[in-house]
Amino acid sequence: MRLPGILALFCALLGITLAQLPPGTPSCAVPCYVKGALASTCGTNATCLCTDQQFTATLQTCVTASCRIEDVLVVKNSSSTRCGVPVQNIATMYTVTSTVLTVFAIVLVSIRVIYRQFVTDLGLGLDDWTIVAVALGCIPCTILNYKLAENGIGRDIWTLTPDQITNFGLAFWIITLIYFTLVALLKLSIMFFYLRIFPDKSFRRLAWLTIGVIVLYGLAFVLAATFQCTPISYNWTKWNDTQKSGRCSNVVAIAWSHAVATIIIDLWMLALPLWQVRSLNMHWKKKIGIGAMFVVGTFVTIVSMIRLASILKFSSSSNLTFDYTGISLWSTVETATGIMCACMPSMRLILVQAWPKIFGTTRATTPYNRSGKSSGHTGNTGSQVNRSGNRSANRSGRHNIWKPKFAKGSGSNEGVFGGAGRLERIDSHDDATELQPSKEQSNYRTESAPSERGSHDDEGLYKITIQTNIEMRNEPR
Repeated sequence: MRLPGILALFCALLGITLAQLPPGTPSCAVPCYVKGALASTCGTNATCLCTDQQFTATLQTCVTASCRIEDVLVVKNSSSTRCGVPVQNIATMYTVTSTVLTVFAIVLVSIRVIYRQFVTDLGLGLDDWTIVAVALGCIPCTILNYKLAENGIGRDIWTLTPDQITNFGLAFWIITLIYFTLVALLKLSIMFFYLRIFPDKSFRRLAWLTIGVIVLYGLAFVLAATFQCTPISYNWTKWNDTQKSGRCSNVVAIAWSHAVATIIIDLWMLALPLWQVRSLNMHWKKKIGIGAMFVVGTFVTIVSMIRLASILKFSSSSNLTFDYTGISLWSTVETATGIMCACMPSMRLILVQAWPKIFGTTRATTPYNRSGKSSGHTGNTGSQVNRSGNRSANRSGRHNIWKPKFAKGSGSNEGVFGGAGRLERIDSHDDATELQPSKEQSNYRTESAPSERGSHDDEGLYKITIQTNIEMRNEPR
């Protein structure tokens, strides 16, 4: 009598369970619902089943073992809908944030390039060209971010179609390759900037060694990400491969290795300029000001650390399209803030020139007496040189654009931030103007230049020759 009673109870339970199944439930999942109901103490109470952990765990284990991945996602979506689970969608926040950061970074780079190329006579160096490449690389990243949003980033994976998941995997793989490339280029731009401002030979050797490491670091991770799966298409089709037709290396290990290597290189790149600033011959307050400009770069390192923490969630996720949002967003923030930090020195020069009273540092003028000699030391020798150059140009009847050209010295290392050397005006009788940096803190003096080429004596006096072409014309009267 027991067996018929149990069978009757099972059939009744099965009938009620089938009647309560969500619409579109795959046939492979029907026995799993029954199995979960039997394991639960809720019986056929649908409200109770939605909150019963035992029913949920039994159903999930059974469906995963019995159904294809598409059917598993259908069951998860229908069950969540039936139980009123809130739908997650932060795609708009993701696209807006990435777009705003990218536009702001590109604007900063544009201002930097325009200022250096057209406002000053500095021209563009390797640091400028590499940062331009990074800014241009942010454009396809932004486009791909919108593709990711279209195909499910910031949303639950079980609410997506199979085609959306495949397209998501492809876009994410491409944007990963671009990200690895941009991070390496960004670091190269900063190192090229160091080479431009620090003349110390030992520092430059370390800088070039660091550049070599960065190039290898960038190539290694781009190649690792490119060929992490065989065939390459398996990067975006493996999620639905029941035949196991491809293989992949440890993707999480690559992400972890890149994040750790990035943080180590960032800290090393921070230590390099701070050590140089420490050895500069200037007041400690000025050292702090210059060092603070470099320390701002630690914000990028902090962002890299936060991104590293997001990999933890990324590595154990069963809801990839939603959980990938964190690592993708922090990657965008890392690149954009890196560009901003790389542009800070140029932005400071622009602000000082536009609002010198607000952003300028110490400024001093040198009053000249009637004999042409200065009455004191000046901290702004460049302005005095320009006025002298303009007077020379006016005498010729037209303005000439001139640039100082440094002659080789006696080997003394004077940093660009140092206060030991300064420029002196020397009048010449052979149509040449020479600027002479002196190691002693003396006043300006006027003397005859022995040559147009420039020279240095045993006391370490450097001469910088500026050629000016004076053209005489007989104007018709």
